[in-house]
Amino acid sequence: MRSPRPAGDGRRRSLARRRLLLPALVTSAVLLLGGAVVAVAAAPPVPGVVSAGTDAQTWRPDLAGDAVGVQVAGGSARLASPRAEVRPGSLRGASREGFLDLGAHTFARAVDRFTVPVRADTPDGTAVHVDVRGRDDAGRWSEWTPAAPGSPAVLDAPTRTVALRLTLVAPPGGVTPTVRAVTVHADRVTTGSRALSPRASYRVFATREGLVGGTTANGHVITEDDQFVALPSRRALDADGKGDYSVRICTDAGRCATVPVWDVGPWNTDDDYWNAAPPRQNWGDLAQGLPQAQAAYSDHYHGGQDGFGRSVRNPAGIDLGDGVFHALGLQDNGWVTVDYLWTGRSGEAPADVHLATADQPATVRSAPASGAPDMGVVGRAAQVDVTCRTTGDTVTGGRGASTEWLRIADDRYVPAALVTTGTAAPVC
Repeated sequence: MRSPRPAGDGRRRSLARRRLLLPALVTSAVLLLGGAVVAVAAAPPVPGVVSAGTDAQTWRPDLAGDAVGVQVAGGSARLASPRAEVRPGSLRGASREGFLDLGAHTFARAVDRFTVPVRADTPDGTAVHVDVRGRDDAGRWSEWTPAAPGSPAVLDAPTRTVALRLTLVAPPGGVTPTVRAVTVHADRVTTGSRALSPRASYRVFATREGLVGGTTANGHVITEDDQFVALPSRRALDADGKGDYSVRICTDAGRCATVPVWDVGPWNTDDDYWNAAPPRQNWGDLAQGLPQAQAAYSDHYHGGQDGFGRSVRNPAGIDLGDGVFHALGLQDNGWVTVDYLWTGRSGEAPADVHLATADQPATVRSAPASGAPDMGVVGRAAQVDVTCRTTGDTVTGGRGASTEWLRIADDRYVPAALVTTGTAAPVC
């Protein structure tokens, strides 16, 4: 049985997600406009950079890779036809958009600044956005960082392994941008030592997404009791079935769920409120950790409206899939504490933390025993930090039968048979 939600809430939430992307064509940084074929010049000096850059390298990716709402043919990438396109669940309604993940590339030397000229046809009202991310030695990816004309992407730490993503956006109808070629110019800039920032952790208002049968921004079809969340920024949007960007949500009662970010919303699409300003993408006058929707709802910030001019009817900073809502034991929308697990690192992960990815949903226990109290869940594909390993009850999973359990927090354990680990954690 579904948990109850306020009367009329589902309809309001569904309507709230309409017409989100079309205004974004105005408010977002647009790469190419007006149908012209544009080349981006060499990157200008970046504020705070004390050298012009070294180790200049180039990557020319093929227009091929994982696509959501994008079709590639004849060496060009276009939005899929309106009949076949994907409509994101949390952004359902007015606009069309699609993603093309061009994969990862390993440079010969570490780099951290990226200028990405795109050759494309962009009819009026359409746009192409470029995002870059880097992977550290521990296998963790940075957030997706925009690379726009005159504003190259600069990562928090140098890396050799880089991934590239294109977002194609258009109004309803058959018009579409057409991407014909992409080039990545990378170098390394000197900004001095980069301090390790603490992991972002904030108390925010959570709402239940629902929308079973709909499609999320990454192409995932929402099922009953689905375990994922939506955040109001594409910077932490993961691919379907991946958990590079995972959050841990905890209630005041102590139940927690660790799940991936597979959708964009609620309310805004450019509010990475967990980041300081800069690099917070928008609403930089707000305190770090304060969602724009919360400020609009509680303090009449921005006239009580979101970034698209709609009256904000709740202070939500995160949307929960039904499975997350149930696993947390929630009966209604409410306040939770969220840890944004990909944040808080610059370069290598701490030596005492080891990365694990859930092969299937795993119940979190208070002790390494199948009968120990249920403390929450780790959703499929979610990434968690493991501090140590110990021996407990035998559990059979995708990795066979094992008596090994992994401690992911104080008095929180998951069976090792249900997760994939990188380097082995020490014995508890």
